[in-house]
Amino acid sequence: MRHLFRLLAISLTAAGLWACDDSGTTAGSSLVTDEIVIVRDSLFTVSGIPGANPSVRSRTILQLLGRYSAEGYGKFESDIVCQYLPSASIDTTGVSVEDIDSVKLVLSMYKDGFAGDSVAPMGLTVHRLTRQLPDVLYSDFDPTGYYETEPYASGSYSALISTAEGIGADSEGALFKNVYIDLPLQFARDLYTEFKERPQTFETPKSFAKWFPGLYIANSFGSGRATRFSHNAIEVYYRAHYTLDKGTEEERDTVLPFVASYMGVTPEVMTNNNIRFEMSDKLKARIDAGETIIVGPVGYDVEFRFPAREILEKYKEQSNPLTVVNDLTFKLPAKDISNEYGLNPPPYILMVKKSKKEEFFAKSKVTDDINSFYARYDSSTKSYTFSSMLSYINEIIAAGEVKPEDEEFVICPVLVSFYTTQNNNYYNSYYYGYSYPTVTTTGQVSTITPYVTEPVMAKLDFENARIEFSFSKQLFH
Repeated sequence: MRHLFRLLAISLTAAGLWACDDSGTTAGSSLVTDEIVIVRDSLFTVSGIPGANPSVRSRTILQLLGRYSAEGYGKFESDIVCQYLPSASIDTTGVSVEDIDSVKLVLSMYKDGFAGDSVAPMGLTVHRLTRQLPDVLYSDFDPTGYYETEPYASGSYSALISTAEGIGADSEGALFKNVYIDLPLQFARDLYTEFKERPQTFETPKSFAKWFPGLYIANSFGSGRATRFSHNAIEVYYRAHYTLDKGTEEERDTVLPFVASYMGVTPEVMTNNNIRFEMSDKLKARIDAGETIIVGPVGYDVEFRFPAREILEKYKEQSNPLTVVNDLTFKLPAKDISNEYGLNPPPYILMVKKSKKEEFFAKSKVTDDINSFYARYDSSTKSYTFSSMLSYINEIIAAGEVKPEDEEFVICPVLVSFYTTQNNNYYNSYYYGYSYPTVTTTGQVSTITPYVTEPVMAKLDFENARIEFSFSKQLFH
């Protein structure tokens, strides 16, 4: 035993990086003794460089509308193009086209669903699209030539949610707010007529888009806020005529008012946040100097080389045929960047192989813990921890070599949503609603999309990053 520890001590001194824990057990006859040695290393180094990210592929129904300029960040603006999924049926029982009273575009926002000033009055215009949207959309999409220049409708809104106008409630008051925009009455009546005469138009999103390509929703006035709308639907208000107690002495005619959501933005149809971002000179100078600053939704990602080659070499030096890898984690601190509106680090970041990034978002993938990983921001430690990298390193160890693409990674801000049975979100009751992520931060991941919900930024502190790698090996003597 003394000789064994002397050999281990020599190995540790030569490596300069390793730390061992050991626990001894006995097995078999008294002539054979085995010992489990746990080897840990946490001194691998990693560094990164900023990489420009001028656009993202934003397949999300969270819609970002507004504009503002923030010292230390820059000028940001976003507007929306969207198609609509129609209802399979429109109420025509006891309803004529003249019974349709009005039609409204309803944009719904979650409490605190904005960046910037909640009080600033903002205006918007609604334009009807005149042609089909492209099959693939990126955040730098220019809608010019796709819509009627004359506004279809207009309105104004703020981000304040009063108890009177809000929906749902918690200990602090209303949870949601609807912004209503009056659309032309003729649109609702045309919708009714189309369903009566050509119901096949409503059978698929594609056939409906040929009749109604969708809307372009743009900023008209105001600045100082970017609002995140989680629900976008078109509601029709109408009257229906009924005969009650028909065939009896109590028979009587009555008219009842109704409201129906006949179309909405859903994951099945195209929607896009058209984003324009002009970075501040101060922030740009820091990035040009090489600071590893991540800026979203568009701006900059961070590229870096993960030291898989060094990890594999250390493993080969210290392992034997009875070695099992225990863990591989990567903790990356993040620093706030001072700015006028208090923009925060992204709530989640994605670490994906550079060669796989485009495919990851194009095919709406989720992390597989081999080519891609996600981490949640921990505000108490101000860091992100990738704690599921065991499959990644085991695959490399099994191959016995490291390819260049195995080490080249990109980090970018993302929105991670989870499957949950919770029903604490009002919009779960909406037919066309989006189940906005709740407080749940664990469980099976449902979607990972580029973070286009609001501006975010942070400095990733690679100098203080910590990679922890450990494995156990059995020794016989």
